[in-house]
Amino acid sequence: VPLQASGGGLVQTGDSLRLSCAASGRTFSLYSMGWFRQAPGKERDFVAAINWSGSSTDYADSLKGRFTISRDHAKNTVYLQMNSLKPEDTAVYYCAASGSAEITTTQALYNYWGQGTLVTVSS
Repeated sequence: VPLQASGGGLVQTGDSLRLSCAASGRTFSLYSMGWFRQAPGKERDFVAAINWSGSSTDYADSLKGRFTISRDHAKNTVYLQMNSLKPEDTAVYYCAASGSAEITTTQALYNYWGQGTLVTVSS
């Protein structure tokens, strides 16, 4: 499942940004999807996940209320809406598809990864 992430850029503190992850292939709708991020010098961390149907979502505790994950099956795309951005949100954001229909926050269970899109939040 090739994945293409986009939507990153340079924004200011308090701004909003929406990331997109376009998937190729007919099996996109079968997989749960996730977003992860890697800040400079740090490990890649879980951000958000959504199950195959979009009926269930999960978020990193520190991001609940600011970030929203969603998916559009007709467009084979998953989104990450990020509001009230902070400098500590600066990172490369990766989308990923798991081998399961149900939601997971475990990176090792994601089989397909996009190339990442850089989000920089200036203070």
